[in-house]
Amino acid sequence: MGKKEAHCDPNDPLDRLRGDDWDHTAVDAETRLLVSLVPGKRTAENCDKVVEDAKMRTGDRRDVLITTDEHSPYVAAIEKAYSVEVAQPESSGPEEPPGPKREMPKDLCYATVHKTREKGRVVEVVCKLVFGTLALLNTLVSRSRVSRTVNTSFVERNNGTERRLNSRKVRKTYCFSKDWDLHNAASYFTGFSYNFCWPVRTLRVKGADGHWQARSPAMAAGLADHVWSTEEWATYPAKPP
Repeated sequence: MGKKEAHCDPNDPLDRLRGDDWDHTAVDAETRLLVSLVPGKRTAENCDKVVEDAKMRTGDRRDVLITTDEHSPYVAAIEKAYSVEVAQPESSGPEEPPGPKREMPKDLCYATVHKTREKGRVVEVVCKLVFGTLALLNTLVSRSRVSRTVNTSFVERNNGTERRLNSRKVRKTYCFSKDWDLHNAASYFTGFSYNFCWPVRTLRVKGADGHWQARSPAMAAGLADHVWSTEEWATYPAKPP
């Protein structure tokens, strides 16, 4: 954003809105739906925002498998968003009863993916279970309709599509953003219009007449019944009557 992160001066107030800008995203692997997007610096605060937003948009569901890379703030963000208060048994002695303790739900599963690269190629992938049990992890993976392994490939595929839709994010380009607010606005526009306006080849289904029907992520998620035009999406009221 404006200049490379390595060239930013920490003592210059203007450089706080320059340098690296990350898209913190939550993607549903089965529908390819972009559930949440929080652009900004790669901070613990923004990790908290995207996890809390994804939790809200999914109706506080816990019976899902959450996967991320090894960015450490995600562990605390997921624990903060999903942990619940559990009452402790009262003691039989004269001391004060213990207060409630926060614990992770038994039906939530979270795993991280670590990739080792050599000469630009991935040579090893190691998965680590953070919350939940191995039995629950195996159950959730076997239930998936799109993958049989713990991975972050669907988020990475979304990143590639976003670069195709938004030239500001193409690698090594003169089209990089110069203004923080405009960049984030473009990220929201291309990110969420993708849900309704972008037919995904792997989501298509064969109709009764034998012809393939194109589907967008919103259609796969049951949020739309056709692929929207960009004009239709841009003019749709934010709060429908």
